[in-house]
Amino acid sequence: MRPADKAVQILAVDDDEGILILIAETLRAEGFTVATAPSGAAALRWLEGHRPDLMLLDLKMKEVGGNALLERLRERAAPVPFVVITGQGDAKATAAVMKQGALDYVMKDMGLLDLLPGVVRQALATIEKEKVLAAAQLEQRRLEAEILHTTEREQRRIGEDLHDGLGQQLTAIELLCAGLQEEASAVHPGLATRLSQMSKLLREAVGQTRMLARGLVPVSDDPDALRTGLMELIERTNAVGRIKCRLECAGPILIADRAVAGHLYRIGQEAINNALKHAHARSVVVRLGRRGAALQLQISDDGRGLPKTKGRGMGLGVMDHRARMIGAKLAITSTRDQGVTVTCLLPWPK
Repeated sequence: MRPADKAVQILAVDDDEGILILIAETLRAEGFTVATAPSGAAALRWLEGHRPDLMLLDLKMKEVGGNALLERLRERAAPVPFVVITGQGDAKATAAVMKQGALDYVMKDMGLLDLLPGVVRQALATIEKEKVLAAAQLEQRRLEAEILHTTEREQRRIGEDLHDGLGQQLTAIELLCAGLQEEASAVHPGLATRLSQMSKLLREAVGQTRMLARGLVPVSDDPDALRTGLMELIERTNAVGRIKCRLECAGPILIADRAVAGHLYRIGQEAINNALKHAHARSVVVRLGRRGAALQLQISDDGRGLPKTKGRGMGLGVMDHRARMIGAKLAITSTRDQGVTVTCLLPWPK
């Protein structure tokens, strides 16, 4: 008996009482804790209050068969890892259940009791590997989220410093130049002209500083900041003059979580930038609104479409990552010479 097996809980489900007893005795002799259910209905009742590490499941039972039991568990959103116990001539049914996620199968024949402990241990090893992989993936997503959060927090700090620090200083210098220009206009016209030129340059610098700050801090604390931010982004895009961009949004879109609004804004910003820089598009339409039980952000352009190359560019990968960060789904469709459509759907209860 291995100490690690003592805590392992196995549920055996079979309507053949004799086989069920033999299965339980065999596995208990190997050190496993075994519960039994003589029917699918009994298994469902037992599973209401227990969570086994593995289920051994006979497919053909008179009362709630194996497939029906698995369907009930899926409806409950409470799937259990399972191994199929199958009789001769059930190859087709076994193959179908394997596609549904069975870890393995074992035949009901003379070798059943000899093979069963090894099959169970192999299935448990697979489950443990999947748990380790899932934990590693979860930790990777956590670290990615932390890096992204840290980056955006630093961006916000720099943006606020630009706006409140450098921007205010430049504005003060511009006002000082305007005052000096007024004083110098009567006694030193040449100096007044140069001061006027300096004031103009300072105003341009203030405007550029504010644009940089706005790019680093895309959304405010206002619940409708996403819509407002997209409107300003579209205005700046149209000011460039290379592309015509418009927003279709029926009304305010209130998002309480600023981080969610920020990720959606960045997805829209990246999609517009791609249309501007790579797609040679003439127009872009940004749609924001409800679609069923989800909030939809959709960006469509009339450019040349995505190139036929393997993999996606970094920008598309970042958009997909941002969508996953907030629990949204991102879909990208492309038609050659007809453009690209980026659709982000975020679950959004009424």
